[in-house]
Amino acid sequence: MTTKPEMTASDIASAVAGRKMSALDATEAALARIKQHDTILNAFTDITADRARAKARAIDADIAAGKTVGPLAGVPFAVKNLFDVAGLATRAGSKINRDRVPATRDATLIERMEAAGAVLVGALNMGEYAYDFTGENVHHGPSRNPHDTTRMSGGSSGGSGSAVGGALVPIALGSDTNGSIRVPSSFCGIFGLKPTYGRLSRARSFPFVASLDHLGPFARSATDLALAYDAMQGPDADDAACTTRGIEPTLPLLANPVSDLRIAIAGGYFQQNLFPEAVEAIGRVAKALGATRVVDVPEAARARAAAYVISTTEGASLHLDRLRKRPNDFDPAVRDRLIAGAMVPAPLVDRAQKFRRWYRAQLAEVFKSVDVLLAPATPCTAPKLGQVNFSLGGVELPVRANIGIHTQPISFIGLPVVAVPVPLEPLPIGVQIIAAPWREDIALRVAYALEKMGVVAAPSPKGF
Repeated sequence: MTTKPEMTASDIASAVAGRKMSALDATEAALARIKQHDTILNAFTDITADRARAKARAIDADIAAGKTVGPLAGVPFAVKNLFDVAGLATRAGSKINRDRVPATRDATLIERMEAAGAVLVGALNMGEYAYDFTGENVHHGPSRNPHDTTRMSGGSSGGSGSAVGGALVPIALGSDTNGSIRVPSSFCGIFGLKPTYGRLSRARSFPFVASLDHLGPFARSATDLALAYDAMQGPDADDAACTTRGIEPTLPLLANPVSDLRIAIAGGYFQQNLFPEAVEAIGRVAKALGATRVVDVPEAARARAAAYVISTTEGASLHLDRLRKRPNDFDPAVRDRLIAGAMVPAPLVDRAQKFRRWYRAQLAEVFKSVDVLLAPATPCTAPKLGQVNFSLGGVELPVRANIGIHTQPISFIGLPVVAVPVPLEPLPIGVQIIAAPWREDIALRVAYALEKMGVVAAPSPKGF
């Protein structure tokens, strides 16, 4: 038995554990697909082939010896290149970081994935220093959309979206500060999870905005998303923001009915600035779930503005020395926004943080009467590579700054979200399934139910 691109992580792990396929065969198949298609998709910046083969052989040896293997045994995966990978310089999408000393230890989430039996095959392209929504990188070139390679993959985890959407690997890891998991999920037609802030460890990953950064998985099914998420849960003293809550498995709860859940549609702000395809996607999901109630999210526009203030100022603070010493080695668009962030007056930052506390309290009230909110993940399907502007609400606006218009107000207060792909033609688009803090299980249940209904699905790549 050999792997095929449509095989899920669950399929591969089951076949490997059942001796129907070796972990080495699964790894070689993934490496072959990467070699064949990544010259077009440009998802990878590093291939860890020797490491992957060694890990796969070790798994096969354990199986041959009758040892118990993990739930991800033999499953190939890849990570956004802001994760530390032992032996590689942690690029974070930049030219400057190529000069860093290679990491001596993997990021915590890589360690946990490999402890569950997964096999790391490489590091993935991304927007420079994660300050991007397009997937276009001036140093490595753009990662491309697997459904139309003339279009954006989304950012900043563009390589992650492209690799999973293009079926090069069944699972990838990325980061989400203002929407960088949910935007590529939407554009590339895959499932993505932005967990509750602090739920998954960020130890040994390169930050963007420490008070907003999340790490999480991408997959081609809700089951695989839960499988990866469960493998990565748990406290970690190496990340001060990581929760001390114990592991709360979601996989056993996936098939629980959703009929008892109070599901509402996010209104007001979230029903504005949408292309017809986004309206259609929300409509399909809401109809399938029987959701008719509309709930207004108070001051979402202000939440987005405050998220911008916090992002640009924290990002500028992080990069101030690099901006002084090597300004010409930045992507000019990133550099200029960071310089602008360095000049934001402190009182504005203070007001943004105070508003953040108020907004969190308001959403806590909303979740007393609902279990799930439905919202668009992106205002449109993937724009063309190089596209500078689009029209939102009759106003011509920059694409790069406004793709995350519906994601920023959610990550601003760290709510868990599953982005689910609605397979429209000619391009897919995502919907956000938003739950209360620490209720990833609910968002994943809804995603699973929608997948079983046939309303959401990861379409097969067709752009290459």
